[in-house]
Amino acid sequence: MTALHVDLRLAIGRLARRLRQLYVETESGSSFLELAVLQRLERSGTSTPSDLAGEENVTSAAVAACLRSLSRKGLVARAHDAADGRRVLLTLTPEGRSTLRRRDDRCVERIRDVLSSFSSADRAALARAVPLLERLAKEL
Repeated sequence: MTALHVDLRLAIGRLARRLRQLYVETESGSSFLELAVLQRLERSGTSTPSDLAGEENVTSAAVAACLRSLSRKGLVARAHDAADGRRVLLTLTPEGRSTLRRRDDRCVERIRDVLSSFSSADRAALARAVPLLERLAKEL
């Protein structure tokens, strides 16, 4: 029998990979980094390319390519900072918000569909585990 921490790492890792796959599948043509940047912009409202690179732990070049793609798709808007014209500020466009909403709706629908095949006892066990998983994520 393996230790709980090993089993959790493997199971959560599989779940995280599958959720990332679902996110990308639901918005064809969007990479995981693009979707992560859209989510960050939705939460922060406005950001700079360097802040996004730091928050996503990727290179500036990777974020630059991502932002070019998102701009071409009309999902982010660029503007120069009024206080510092050299600084670029990025915001989510209405189409970007709509893209995130569709992605989230499809992913949640897929989870709901899968959970419907679980027994009520299994669904209750998962419901009880959610606060513990949140706590684990917070403390890691």
